[in-house]
Amino acid sequence: MTASRRDRPGPSAPHGDTPPDVRAPTWGRRQDTSPWYDSFPWWMVLVGLILAWMGALIIWDEGYNTAFDRIIPGLWLTIRATLWSFFIACAIGLVVGLARTSRSVIARNLARTYVEFIRGIPILVLIFTIALVVVPEVSDALGRPNSISPEWRAISALALIYGGYIAEIFRAGIQAVDRGQIEAGRSLGLTRRQTTRSVVLPQAIRAVVPPLGNDFIAILKDTSLLSVLGVLELTLRARQYASGSFKFRDSDLALSFIYLSLTVVLSLMLPMVEKRLNPDQQGGRP
Repeated sequence: MTASRRDRPGPSAPHGDTPPDVRAPTWGRRQDTSPWYDSFPWWMVLVGLILAWMGALIIWDEGYNTAFDRIIPGLWLTIRATLWSFFIACAIGLVVGLARTSRSVIARNLARTYVEFIRGIPILVLIFTIALVVVPEVSDALGRPNSISPEWRAISALALIYGGYIAEIFRAGIQAVDRGQIEAGRSLGLTRRQTTRSVVLPQAIRAVVPPLGNDFIAILKDTSLLSVLGVLELTLRARQYASGSFKFRDSDLALSFIYLSLTVVLSLMLPMVEKRLNPDQQGGRP
């Protein structure tokens, strides 16, 4: 009896030839068999040594210690400006990102105009334009001239600036959701708005967490630009102390120590947030 087609053996490889390797590529990930020093966070050790050296100077040297004491009161204002700017920018970015993927021609073009306007002008110029031109014009139009403090003018400027960049992050995250997920939601009887809210956005937000974390750190560092508006954050306090005492080296090192400490802490927290939002993410060590 002849064997059926499914029982017949497939064509064998020629003698002496090895069959091709059809396993998935593992580019960008180290194997678990790699030595410990290959995945050890050496960067953390180096940054830690730099911070330890800076901290030792601030503790034991009177000049650096005095500069640190004069600068550190601006920390709370820096953190407050960062948080408010980030949350407002995320709200603006989400709305503009949804408009960028909308079927409405008007919404798409208005959103694109906003994004291109933000991306086409340097940040420092935009801060001056928004804080000293746009915000006063809006407050005058509302019948409340000079009612917005310099701090909130600065926060509004940062929020509007980063809203354009975050809008592109949300747009990319929304468009990265598989088309089959959207069709599955529509097949269940959900409207387009319900599908976006219940199916698309939860998946898109999980995908955009890493770039949003990077923008949060960028906003924290860019709060130093608010010193041009007279906002007494860390950088302006450092400039005031240096201009009065002529100890520029002391103030610059103390200021760098504070910013580096903040950004390193945030950089260590972001992977934990990402892992918490993506508990099923598995794979080799990055």
